Amino acid sequence: MPADTTASLDEVRRIIPELPGPDLEAMTAATQREVNLLKPPGSLGRLEEISAWMAAWQGRTPPELTHPRIAIFAGAHGIARRGVSAYPPEVTGQMVQAFIDNRAAINQLAKAADADLRVYEMAVERPTEDFTQGPAMSDEACAHACAYGMMALEPGLHLLCLGEMGIGNTSAAAALCMALFGGEAAQWVGPGTGVDPAGLKRKIETVEAGLAANPGALTDPFEALRCLGGQEFAAIVGAIVAARLARVPVVLDGYACTAAAAVLHKADPKALDHCMVAHRSREPGHARLLEVIGKRPLLDLDMRLGEASGAALTIPLIRMALACHTGMSTFAEAGVSGKGGGQMH
Repeated sequence: MPADTTASLDEVRRIIPELPGPDLEAMTAATQREVNLLKPPGSLGRLEEISAWMAAWQGRTPPELTHPRIAIFAGAHGIARRGVSAYPPEVTGQMVQAFIDNRAAINQLAKAADADLRVYEMAVERPTEDFTQGPAMSDEACAHACAYGMMALEPGLHLLCLGEMGIGNTSAAAALCMALFGGEAAQWVGPGTGVDPAGLKRKIETVEAGLAANPGALTDPFEALRCLGGQEFAAIVGAIVAARLARVPVVLDGYACTAAAAVLHKADPKALDHCMVAHRSREPGHARLLEVIGKRPLLDLDMRLGEASGAALTIPLIRMALACHTGMSTFAEAGVSGKGGGQMH
């Protein structure tokens, strides 16, 4: 799909059934190596799962992680003017500048993880429309944002960690999840940046009004994205699709990022098989969403910052999983009796 405004959401829809599956040969080779390593089977828990997942979606064994990228998509929301956040709308642009100036949390985490950090600013001076009055984006704007997100992929990447920034986007996430999976607004809405009870009530009312104003959002996941999401949500969708096509595993950050990805899950439950979720956000709707899409997060640290902060934390964890997978000896190589040939203490 070309990164231009002539692309349509129909083109995005057509790509989904054509997404490649896992490399079963690489996954089998990784699994066979894992069971022969110098440890009781399964004793490294989910680290073993990570190694097999990386091999399956990179299409190589052993898998590699010397070139991870963290991509943050920043977008402005029309509903931010409705007081759904503890912070004013202009903070979106100010935080983008903080990322550029190396002043934010994600800058420090990316440096510590030795990861490439890219910030994609989605015209934050031109927010989406207020979705309580109608669709947040036109078909063309939504498709263009998807195409822009695809540009986060470049040759040579081994892992893509996705995150977002946008005042008001936990309200958009809640509305999107409600459209995709049903339930009540109060089940999907949380405090976000830390709104007070009155702010929480405004968020719930905003989400309810958004669903009422956009009945088409209930009929198709990409229509839900267009009507209730934001430019950064659409860009995340595009990045996930491009990563799948390029055989790059993906780590999703928190609530807003996972809500964007859920559009693809709704379109095809296998569309997120190459994705892991970094952490369980303190935002209550995230736990509900993870249950619905069947994703178990790698971490649970009570975080709710966004900006790919949770995803960045998984990079050292994945590196350590791969270090064990590639660096350990097998029982035969170490001259140690395996299962059935003596006890390992």
